[in-house]
Amino acid sequence: MFFGITNIWTYVIGAFLIILLPGPNSLYVLTTGAQRGVRAGYRAAAGVFAGDTVLMVLSAAGVASLLQSTPPLFNAVKYAGAGYLAWIGLGMIRSALGNRRGGAERVREVAPVADLADPFRKALTISLLNPKAILFFISFFVQFVDPHYGAPVVSFLILGAICQLFSMLYLSTLIFGGVYLANQFRRRRRLSAGLTSGVGVLFVGFGAKLATTSLG
Repeated sequence: MFFGITNIWTYVIGAFLIILLPGPNSLYVLTTGAQRGVRAGYRAAAGVFAGDTVLMVLSAAGVASLLQSTPPLFNAVKYAGAGYLAWIGLGMIRSALGNRRGGAERVREVAPVADLADPFRKALTISLLNPKAILFFISFFVQFVDPHYGAPVVSFLILGAICQLFSMLYLSTLIFGGVYLANQFRRRRRLSAGLTSGVGVLFVGFGAKLATTSLG
């Protein structure tokens, strides 16, 4: 046992594989890096880190149990998150269609508007409006914390740090990968618009999936 953590290497492998699963957080960071560069990509990543940290703290404090025992509260958070993801997706689709139809002049017109969006705040909101993530964190973490250990806070801090380390490495890869792809397709506006539309459809799909999530 390591600071109250049981089977730490099993946790390390599980956390690594879970981080690699695609989701709205990673997809938003990738898209932001591709559209607005490395700096904006890392602002989005910082929002994901902050949101995940809040979810870990809330999960350790028992908020997941509150959501499980209060279906109306769970549904309120669930539908708010689903609606927000769908709104982001529809916005991407509208922007891509406008850029494709309007050509270079239209792209120059809409670019400054897009830059007004704060990637940190948007990524943070995406992370926090996900009740399933809260339930997941608590169900995953508790499997590796010894209930008889005298300082469980230390155990949760170590588990959270491992998860955030993998997240930082993964999101950094997505950011630089997105910038590289953007440079390759910068002059292919139709392809760029098509990819943005595809990402928007995925966000709408994430919202629909979240809306149909149950406590079970």
